[in-house]
Amino acid sequence: MSAAIRLLVLSDTHVPKRARILPDQVWGAVDAADVVIHAGDWVDVATLDALEARSKRFVGVYGNNDGPELRSRLPEVARANIGGLRFAVVHETGAASGREARCAQAFPDADVLVFGHSHIPWDSTATNGLRLLNPGSPTDRRRQPVGTYLTAAVAGGELTDVRLVPVKR
Repeated sequence: MSAAIRLLVLSDTHVPKRARILPDQVWGAVDAADVVIHAGDWVDVATLDALEARSKRFVGVYGNNDGPELRSRLPEVARANIGGLRFAVVHETGAASGREARCAQAFPDADVLVFGHSHIPWDSTATNGLRLLNPGSPTDRRRQPVGTYLTAAVAGGELTDVRLVPVKR
């Protein structure tokens, strides 16, 4: 059996508007991950460049706060097969109410949907089995007690060990 694929899931980094740089803790998680997923709202092209350069594998999309240069380099929706699981990544999914049903209909060919925008961590499963994950924001906690990101693993074609990680201040 092959080793688990380690994932780091980020969104809404908002550098340099909400933080001057990504915290060292996040860079450590980038170094530990086999795949880094970012669900948009970068704001800064330099952060994309740095994440792409430092990631073993990178999957990302643009968000509503991302300008023309980021939009020219990133898709609105990204799809990736990671360890036999079909991932879709998008920035916005709309209101929390009805999210699972809406996303199951919009992404019928995905096993896992990663999204951002709200800065509010989310982990749920739609009736069709689609897993929805929002890592929150490591740099702009808004109404959350701390900034956050997600780590997870893919092993044997299954998503495992999903963890919401608080960013130490």
